[in-house]
Amino acid sequence: MAEAKKRVVTRRGTARKASSGEFTFTPELIPEWVNGAKEQAFLREYRQEAWQRFETLEMPKTTDEPWRRTNIRRLAADSFVAAHEADTGEFPPVPAELLKPLVGQDHGGQITMTATSSEVQQISADLAKQGVIFTDLATAAKEHPEVLSKVLGQIVKTDEGKFAALAGALARNGVLLYVPKGVQVEQPLHSVLWGPGEGLAYFSHLLIWVEEGASVTYVHEAASPTEEEQTLHAGIVEIHVGDAANLRFVELQSWGEHVWNFSHERAVVGRDAQLDWIFGALGSQLTKNFSEITLNGEGSTGRMSGFYFTDGKQHLDHDTQQNHMAPNTVTDLLFKGALEENSRSVWQGMIYVAPGAQKTDGYQANRNLVLSDKARADSIPGLEIQADDVRCTHGATVGKVDDTEMFYLRSRGIPEKEARRLIVEGFFDPIMQRIPFEGVRERFQQAIVQKLK
Repeated sequence: MAEAKKRVVTRRGTARKASSGEFTFTPELIPEWVNGAKEQAFLREYRQEAWQRFETLEMPKTTDEPWRRTNIRRLAADSFVAAHEADTGEFPPVPAELLKPLVGQDHGGQITMTATSSEVQQISADLAKQGVIFTDLATAAKEHPEVLSKVLGQIVKTDEGKFAALAGALARNGVLLYVPKGVQVEQPLHSVLWGPGEGLAYFSHLLIWVEEGASVTYVHEAASPTEEEQTLHAGIVEIHVGDAANLRFVELQSWGEHVWNFSHERAVVGRDAQLDWIFGALGSQLTKNFSEITLNGEGSTGRMSGFYFTDGKQHLDHDTQQNHMAPNTVTDLLFKGALEENSRSVWQGMIYVAPGAQKTDGYQANRNLVLSDKARADSIPGLEIQADDVRCTHGATVGKVDDTEMFYLRSRGIPEKEARRLIVEGFFDPIMQRIPFEGVRERFQQAIVQKLK
């Protein structure tokens, strides 16, 4: 009998053909020049192809399965101006707080990206001699085209949705992190995308390529102050973890609560490799995030840990996928969130096990603590298993503050506000225990205090 074909069942964005209509961006916005030099042919072709897809893909609708619980009809699509074309003279600089290390005592390298420029703090001379590349997208296109052409568009395809195509075509902000075979990067690397301003559109593209036997820790944060009018961000994150490699990736979303944030993110993990992926969602008006781990190599491991806390009218939608394509692979996903006021969270998760991927161990859980009668949490786990010797489990809970716990704390003289904070901190403790970085834990704990004021 012929071997069953391996396939991934995924809830990625719509690909129906239609006029783009709502957005007013033009192909003249496609970058053609980098630091005074014309872009490489492969990059121009990639952007042009992405633009063509952007023009033909339809805006998502609630009739599309991935978007059933996230309505973007209030997105003022025709009002946005590309950030690099805006007058940024009065924009606030990147806050010093965002530039401090969240992991370790010092950065091994740092990149700050704004509407009109990128600043790269060079990695150590020793790492550079070993071939490590950590630079912004424009410099990568000019100085490392051979590496960029190898990794660009290999993990996330621009036909996966309208926002993926838009980011692929227009992204000026971006990072290339390349770690050659066997290189151990001891000091964490850090990047910040700073996006102040109203009515602007920011586009970003992160490329992380870790070769066989290499190791690195990388922290990326996208942030802005909260303003009045809508701002747009569309991003792509592509991650390759080679055989026996190790990547620890911390990704924080601290957008102001006027930002509409859309991202397509995927990691491909090789044989005996490890990925520890930590998400923190602290801001934005609306976020729709597609994040996916694909375990292609036997013995590979992927862990995803997510923290979110919403208030006001925030709406956060995380669509996760764990694909087991080889035997003896492990995924472990835990997302925990709390909701205040009129906010809403959506988590949709899927574990897929391909034919022949025996001895798979897949786990996913989403826990929600609803702190307001008007808040809402939707939690939709899923499994699709094509092998017969696996262990796959999932769980989802939505609950309120336990009256017994509150009574216990109040009876011991703890004020109600403080008691509520202690209960929320206790709820988040399991996710904190999964995060090995004190600075990241402190950032999340600060967010809890701010949200509960």
